[in-house]
Amino acid sequence: MDSYTEFAYIYDEFMEEVPYEEWADLLSSLFKAYGTDIKSVLDLGCGTGTLTMLLADRGYDVMGVDYSEDMLAVAYEKTHAADKDILFVNQDMRELALPYEVDGVVCAFDSINYVITDEDIEMTFKRVYDCLKKDGLFIFDFNTLYKYETIIGDTTIAESKENCSFIWENFFSSETHLNEYDITFFTKVEDSEEELFHRFFETHVQRGYTLEEMKRFLDAAGFKFVTALDATTKKTPTDESQRVYVIVRK
Repeated sequence: MDSYTEFAYIYDEFMEEVPYEEWADLLSSLFKAYGTDIKSVLDLGCGTGTLTMLLADRGYDVMGVDYSEDMLAVAYEKTHAADKDILFVNQDMRELALPYEVDGVVCAFDSINYVITDEDIEMTFKRVYDCLKKDGLFIFDFNTLYKYETIIGDTTIAESKENCSFIWENFFSSETHLNEYDITFFTKVEDSEEELFHRFFETHVQRGYTLEEMKRFLDAAGFKFVTALDATTKKTPTDESQRVYVIVRK
């Protein structure tokens, strides 16, 4: 079952509390701290384009890439409505190929966790490496194995909004380190005389990684490790860090 199909059109409603502005500020500060004149940026796994637009607002020449055509359709509508000129491309990150090299690549909100095999994540990192200029920066975040094992795994989450709701069931495998999300959505049918809801399903699969695993995959791709930060404390990650930012250089 495909991910981010019908979900794409209500995604922003459920993500309204995500601190996109803080993320954009953090990424911009990291580019300034560790980069060398970062101007062109690829937002890999850009989704509905919220972060992409915020990076453009901060002066970067931004391109967005995502696997989901539906998410990109929403992103295009948002940028068109805001009168922003941003190129969005439909690509699988494992097959990433750009028409030109960029100064920086970002991949936020655990998009990397959707790459679930050693071979595929090494290929993804190699593709990113090839898209960067010399000394270019790659900044991404990922959910840790600790988070899936201890916090998320085998839990059920439910959330209700005015016009939509979901039931989110998690199933974690300690053998494969894979976490399956089975999500049931209910969206209010517009222009209906009765209060009717449309129900649909999506299944998402992510893999939990350790920082050491990530370092090994990045090293195999040719990257030079710069630093890593706990997403909450912005300090050195610990064994109990749930999300980690990684900064590497070509």
